[in-house]
Amino acid sequence: MKISRRHFVKAAAAMSAVLMLAGCSGNSGSSSSGGKTELTFQIWDVAQKEGMEAMCAAYTQQHPDVSIEVQVTSWNEYWTKLEAAATSNQMPDIFWMHTNELLKYADNGILADCSDIVEKDKFSEISLSNAMGSNGTLYAVPKDKDTVGLVYNKEMFDAAGVAYPDENWTWDDLVSASEKIHAATGKYGYMAYADDQLGYWNFVYQAGGYILNEDKTQAGFTQPATEKAMKFYIGLQQNDWCPDQTYFAETAPGTAFFSEKGAMFLEGDWNILAELQNYPEMVGKWDVAVLPKCPDPESGDGRATISNGLCYATAANNKNLDTVKDVLKFFGSEEGQRIQGESGAAIPAYEGLEETWAGCFAEYPINIQCFIDMFEYSVQSVNNASRPEWKSKVNDELLKIYAGTEDIETGLQNMQDIVDQASAG
Repeated sequence: MKISRRHFVKAAAAMSAVLMLAGCSGNSGSSSSGGKTELTFQIWDVAQKEGMEAMCAAYTQQHPDVSIEVQVTSWNEYWTKLEAAATSNQMPDIFWMHTNELLKYADNGILADCSDIVEKDKFSEISLSNAMGSNGTLYAVPKDKDTVGLVYNKEMFDAAGVAYPDENWTWDDLVSASEKIHAATGKYGYMAYADDQLGYWNFVYQAGGYILNEDKTQAGFTQPATEKAMKFYIGLQQNDWCPDQTYFAETAPGTAFFSEKGAMFLEGDWNILAELQNYPEMVGKWDVAVLPKCPDPESGDGRATISNGLCYATAANNKNLDTVKDVLKFFGSEEGQRIQGESGAAIPAYEGLEETWAGCFAEYPINIQCFIDMFEYSVQSVNNASRPEWKSKVNDELLKIYAGTEDIETGLQNMQDIVDQASAG
């Protein structure tokens, strides 16, 4: 992956203190007590704490001279605290990394090289790429993987006399079902939220377009297939059965769905178990299907779903690096990944263990298998080193198109220019 020189200079300046500290003797995130090495493990999802603790317990049972404390903070606070910890040389011993942030830390020498502890043949190319720096080195251990599915309200489909979505559904079926459901119930049909991973990215790749080219140096917003998908997705808002983005600014599509105000929205597998548990009165009323395909793609068979994944990382200057890397090696092993899957925390990144996660849904009447089936045609979540520079600007342009203050051709060209300029080296 090519790094934007301008972006690298900005990132390096912003994290200069971190770069200076990277060569220090070690961080102080860990401590020792009574001969026991005490490690900290930072995550942002309380729903996964139990699974992470189970994995840590399995390791410490085999290594009683080590203890691991799992600490949870909110998503927004997580990254602020992590950057502050990096600049003050107080990083947790182990922490989750998201693809949104990994390159900033990996490319600036903050993360330890984990190439020697990852069983590379046990992970997909996407999972390995999610743990790599721009130079192709593994700076983390793959944790999980995900796909995006179509969540739908069965009662609303029944009321409209519409068959449930299946693997043969196309964009045309999505529109037709939405029209019929709205006519029969007065409820929204598909709620086309202006999101990337849980929105238009999937449609772009289904049509044969792309957001970033293969070497991550240029955008594809002006490609015919991409423009076709964007016009379709943005155009959905022009229908009475689809809320506009002003609505979504106050009400997330998931909130609207579980309030029974709309019939369909896109959701990631990582939220399904929590939604089943948080809305017990809705169990049995809804289900999940694979994403509808593009009926006439410019290339490919019209199928695609965005796939992302978290990973485990540690600081390069951790004073207990050997111990921490041994823990990370266990987290990435078949045993560690199985524990994560069986806890329901997430789909393990380790190939062949997907069913350990699916088994957690046995008591629920839901087609959870669809998320696993879609890995066959999944597309890696869009990312490059300059994404922090262009992400919000691209979204601003998208909202201008939705608001009608900018025509779609102008907006797409502006989005193209924003990404290309940020990514140029």
